Amino acid sequence: MSGWSNYLWVSIVSAALMLSLIAIWFSTVIPGMDRWSRRFFRSYFIVFILCCLSSLTEMAFYHYHAPVGAIYTVMIAGALFLSLPLPMLTVYLLHYCGESIPHSKLLKAVIVLMVIYVMVLAGTLITGGLWYVAPDWQFYRGPLYPLLPLPLIAILIINFSGTLHRRKLLSHKVFLSFLVALVPVLATMIVQLFADALLLVDISFVLSGLSMYSFVLADQIEQDLRRQSEIAEQKIEIAGQKMEIANQRANIMILQMRPHFIYNTMMSIYYLCKQDPDMAQQVTLDFTTYLRKNFSAIASAEMIPFSSELEHTHAYLAVEQALYKNTLLIDYDTPHTFFRIPPLTLQPIVENAVKHGRDPYIGPFRISIFTKKSDCGSEIIVEDSGRGFEPAEVAEPGTALENIRQRLEMMCDGSMTIKPREGGGTVVTIVIPNSSEQKKGLEEL
Repeated sequence: MSGWSNYLWVSIVSAALMLSLIAIWFSTVIPGMDRWSRRFFRSYFIVFILCCLSSLTEMAFYHYHAPVGAIYTVMIAGALFLSLPLPMLTVYLLHYCGESIPHSKLLKAVIVLMVIYVMVLAGTLITGGLWYVAPDWQFYRGPLYPLLPLPLIAILIINFSGTLHRRKLLSHKVFLSFLVALVPVLATMIVQLFADALLLVDISFVLSGLSMYSFVLADQIEQDLRRQSEIAEQKIEIAGQKMEIANQRANIMILQMRPHFIYNTMMSIYYLCKQDPDMAQQVTLDFTTYLRKNFSAIASAEMIPFSSELEHTHAYLAVEQALYKNTLLIDYDTPHTFFRIPPLTLQPIVENAVKHGRDPYIGPFRISIFTKKSDCGSEIIVEDSGRGFEPAEVAEPGTALENIRQRLEMMCDGSMTIKPREGGGTVVTIVIPNSSEQKKGLEEL
């Protein structure tokens, strides 16, 4: 080779070496690539690096007039490294198409041709008919040299045919990547049969490898983004299903009101009609308000003003007070009401407290309801002086409370905490965070 071609070759091989190192780094750190493909391309470009290093070593040996045996060794190693990407492409093609790699006839044919190539390559140590290095340390092709690239050309043709045969199983990007990886190399290898085009062969191998990597990487990232989009859609669908289940449970709770509560209320109204008609009217009004709010909640899947939920709770507790007389005491301290909450949030908590916390043997049962505005949003605090929860019950609340917690999380990113009250009883705290939806609700209010 002349001086300028040597410099060109060294420049191109050095650039290919750097690009291969960068490709390995990308294969290691970039997301969107499955584990098998990541390992494949890492090995793929390691082979390119070995090929580049052997080419640079060969050029150095020529330049510094190294022993002919050393030059032969480096040339054979470089020729072997240069051929390895071809069967690797076959393996990648079979893997991508989901075919059995060990039992593939395509791969077996490629392996047979690789064995033939290695045998012909080993023949260069025996005869100078393939190539030889003259005393002036110049490389010359022998009369039998065309036998050397023929097995590789056959492998390229087989891979090309296999790619065309499986094009329906390949994505558009992967199909193009295989064409880019095979066609330029096949063209330069055919030229190599008739003229010295090793520089073009090296360039075509490296550029085709990098091009294929970029195509496949883009395809992998696209598939990963598609999977992430599908996962996100599934999460939204699951969240919607959970919300629907939570609403159904809430509706079931409404429809399955405690029979004894309805019975006791109606009986109390019956006796009050004689004893205290005014009180009977008030209890009837409160009970009607309670029922109306219950059934309105069935039709509501959106956030409602807290004032509406508070009215619902007030009606319920007024009925309970009429039933339990002086044994049920209620305190309200709710100056902050300009926010929205999921329907059936406060009232079921209060009802749960009355149902499970009241104990006639320990004196009057007191429920206190507070609201306040804080940095994290709007807070509702329900305290009772009842029997309290056992630790296991706080960790795993009943269906009603767990349903409320789920709807708070899904509808407004809210939260609910349950803890023992000092002096006995339970404290339930609900936090409704400030959000765009809450601000919109305030404007509507």
